[in-house]
Formats: sequence, C-alpha cells, structure tokens
Amino acid sequence: MNLPVIAVVDYGAGNLTSVVKGLEAAGATARIATGPDALAGAAAIVVPGVGHFDATRALDDAWRTAIIDATRHGVPLLGICLGLHWLFEGSDEAPDVPGLGLFTGRCAHLGNGLKVPHVGWNNLERLTERSVLLEQIEPGAYAYFTHSYAAPVTAGVVAASAHGGRFAAVAERRNVFGVQFHPEKSGRTGLQILQNFVAVAREAR
Repeated sequence: MNLPVIAVVDYGAGNLTSVVKGLEAAGATARIATGPDALAGAAAIVVPGVGHFDATRALDDAWRTAIIDATRHGVPLLGICLGLHWLFEGSDEAPDVPGLGLFTGRCAHLGNGLKVPHVGWNNLERLTERSVLLEQIEPGAYAYFTHSYAAPVTAGVVAASAHGGRFAAVAERRNVFGVQFHPEKSGRTGLQILQNFVAVAREAR
C-alpha cells in the first residue's frame, strides 16, 4: 500500500524531526517542505513549531497562498502548537504578525500569576461528540503540552484544556485541524491522533 505523503512545513521554528518520526510511526511518508512549491502533490500539510509567534512571520504571502489554495482543494492541514496559533487570527505575542484566520480569535498569554510556560501532561476536555481527530480517544485522555500562549475556545474548538482558564486544545473545521499539545510526544493518545490525521490524508488523495 502506498503511504500518503505529508509535507511538513519548515519555516525555522524547529520540532521537525520529532514530527516527522511521529507521522511515519502513524503510517505516512513525511517530507520536509522548505518552500511553498514543495507542497505540490502532498496528500496533507503539517505546520509544526515551538517558540515565539514572530517566527510565523517567515510564512509569507507565498506560503499563505499555497497553503490556503491547498486547503480549498481539499488537502488536509494540521497545525501543531505554534502551528495551531497560526491558524487563528493572530497572537498577542507578536501583535503585528497576522495568523491565517481559519479559526476565529486571537491567542493570549496564559499569565495571571500562573506558572508559565505550561509544561507537562494535561487532560483533554472533549466539547463535542463528533471529532475526526479524537476518534478512539478516551474522554479525559492526557497529552503533553509546552506553551505560554494559547488560543481561545471559539467556534471549531472540539476539545479544551485548562491552566488557570480554559484554552483550545483541539480545533477542527472541515479539512483544517490544530492541536495545542505535541502529539508526537503524547504517547498512545498522540499516536492515535496522528493516525486519525493520516487516515484523513489517505482518504483525501
């Protein structure tokens, strides 16, 4: 069986190796995309990333156009951690850098006297019965987080977590998906989520 080829966007925000290994363990062929042209022919796209939202400035108009065009043609898109933030309208961490705007709302600092970054295992509060990414995931399952900013719980958010207040943990709308945690570091739960995404990519080919 031919494995779906998933393009992992390299915009200098790191975390590529573990994401590639996670996708391959989930049954895909992962390739690093260093430019928008490298997205051509991919069965799905993953935007990973750790660190400051300003890093997404490297995802310029050419990247944005290529990614949006791909999603409009049915190619599944997954944002991980910083990649999830980029799928929203923007972040207070770098107010002048726009997000892709595929989900409504802006990311904000967890703050308010809390220990940040929020690092470690936290549970997923499922907000809807129907979720592609959360298929076969037990209610209250734990995933591994490391972040100081978070997206709000708005339309399209299917699971939340809490560190002080609630924040978006999993978002999905049609063929666009995002997770705040790192599925490639989240054990069995993370592997199942990546397998669910790979299954979407396989069906979309």
